[in-house]
Parts: sequence; C-alpha cells; structure tokens
Amino acid sequence: MGNTMGQMFRITTWGESHGDAVGVVVDGCPPRLSLDVSDIQRELDRRRPGQSEISTQRKEGDQAQILSGVFEGRTLGTPILIGVWNKDSRSRDYEHMRTKYRPSHADYTYDAKYGIRNWMGGGRASARETIGRVAAGAIAKKVLAQEFGTEIIGYVKQVWQLHAQVDPDTVTGEEVESNIVRCPDQDMAIRMIERIKQARKDGDSLGGVVECVARNVPVGLGEPVFDKLEADLGKSMLSLPACKGFEVGSGFGGTTMTGSEHNDPFYSEGGRIRTRTNNSGGIQGGISNGENIIIRAAFKPTATIMKAQETVDDEGNPTTLEGRGRHDPCVLPRAVPIVESMMALVLVDHALRQRGQTGEVRGW
Repeated sequence: MGNTMGQMFRITTWGESHGDAVGVVVDGCPPRLSLDVSDIQRELDRRRPGQSEISTQRKEGDQAQILSGVFEGRTLGTPILIGVWNKDSRSRDYEHMRTKYRPSHADYTYDAKYGIRNWMGGGRASARETIGRVAAGAIAKKVLAQEFGTEIIGYVKQVWQLHAQVDPDTVTGEEVESNIVRCPDQDMAIRMIERIKQARKDGDSLGGVVECVARNVPVGLGEPVFDKLEADLGKSMLSLPACKGFEVGSGFGGTTMTGSEHNDPFYSEGGRIRTRTNNSGGIQGGISNGENIIIRAAFKPTATIMKAQETVDDEGNPTTLEGRGRHDPCVLPRAVPIVESMMALVLVDHALRQRGQTGEVRGW
C-alpha cells in the first residue's frame, strides 16, 4: 500500500536501503518513445551518493538496468521495469541502532505501524528509495519535452539561513550544475558549501528549500476539485523523505498581500492569453494556465547526526544514540533532481489524463 502514484502514468517503487536492489515499475508510458538507459543514467548520476565532498560518502555507481518495456530503443507501451543493484551498503554501521529509535527518523513509527522494521539503514524511509522516482522521472521528462516542449529546472534556493537570489524564469540547467550545491547564485553557493562543510565537521546537519520551475506547460492540466494540480504536486513533494513543507507561486508570502496586489491581470499577446504577474505560480483554480509553474519544497535537517541524542530503545528504556556511518549533512544538493522528477511525474500524468479526456492538450 502507498507505493504507487499516478493514474495514466503510474509508477510503483520497490526495494530498501540495504536490500539487494531498488527500482521502479513504470506503467502507462506512451509507446514508440525513444528511450535509452543513458537517458535514465544521466538523472541518476545527479542523485547518486558520493558525488561531492558535501554529500554522503557511500560509493554507489547506481547503474540502471532496463529489464522490460523497451525494444530496439523504443518503448513498447508495456510496463517498464528499471532496477539498480546496491553495491556499497554497510549494514554493520547500523548494528548499534538495532533496538534504538533514531530521533525524528521513521524507526519508531514503522515499528508502531507494522510491528517489524528493517533496522539496517532507513528501509523504505531511506532516500535510497528515490532512485526509482528519479528513474521514472527521467522518462516523464522525456515525454514532456518531446510531446509538449515542457522543461523542468530545479535548484537550491536556501540552505539553513542562507537565501539565494534566482530568477526562475531565466535560470538555466548549466547554471544549476556549475557547482556542487546546485545553487545558481554563485556567490551564495560558496557560502552554502562552507556552511555545509562546517555542519559536517560539527557532526550536525542542515535543511533548506529547493525551488523548481516548469516552463512551456500546456494549459488545462489539473482537475477543479480533489485532483487540483497544486494538490497533486504538494502530495508528491511531501511524499519525499525529509520534505516538511510545500509552496506554489506566492505561497505563504501571499498572505501578506492584498487581493489587488496578488491578482494576476490578464492580457493578450499574439492571440495567447497571458498574465502580467505570476503570483498564482502557473496554476489557477487547480488548473494550469500556461505560465511557468513555480513550486518550493522545504527539507528538514537530516535526522541522522553524529552527536549524542536522548532516545529510548524498543522496550521504552531511556538511552542515548550517536549516529555512525555515511550520511548527508544536507540533503538539498541531491534533492534537486528528485524534486524535478516528482514535478515531471505529476505533470506527465495530468497531461496524459487531459489528452485521454478531451482528445487533445492545448499548447501554451
């Protein structure tokens, strides 16, 4: 239960942090889409551990294998199974956590829910589960780009109390990938990197915000009531490990504005209806309006830290716990491709639903 998302473009992730493998089943991908494993590997390389001095040092190549659904470089329209073998799991690093609950982690709640948990790593609560999401997201991105011309770019907007200045309408993927923290504000990126290094040295962790923009989104995606586009986007982001907040457009900042300040005036440009501002974040009434969709996902500080913390064991006895092993002092840089993937998965699902319902998807 709870391992599947989407209606027309459905994904089911599988596997655990320290199991043999992790991956995803993608069902509903349109047939005859050109797809090579390199399309998927490119995105997994952005997510993988050990890629920089500010990420976990777990050494995983995360080499994807397409096991079904693709023939002679094109999708068949049948389920696509993608797997990645775990090569560098060190379960001994978690032996001291066998009976102890990590503060602010999923250990206690999993035990309370199921009466059993995999104490090696984070199990299904580990960010390693997101490999399947990113692999599926790579396919979703390709469908969106080829079918609708949609482009999705995410970047680190904030780390701790450090806020970047970024224009979501003009930021490029090259700017995002120009540094290891994936912040296109180059001066702020330097400060973020140094602060993350300091947190690692202190045995602590930091949180922050990933902002993501989708450009050239078709008009009319989303439903007016329960499946509003921002509702599905919010659910997808909040399903990510460590994500504790979601905003679209003006978000919480809009509460400080008046209606006359916040409303986005319409005008016509070459026969296309536009808005002069975009406080709505590209979504009005739960439906995309053709403007750039801009969202933000807030991530808490990584739960596993190298400082001694008060906790209890599985019998309720008081004890202390100090993290060991390899962990991200800040998840933000690796979260960028994951946020992009979740946005792509929601948008492609709604685009295919719209085409199935009306027979067409209106261009922007």
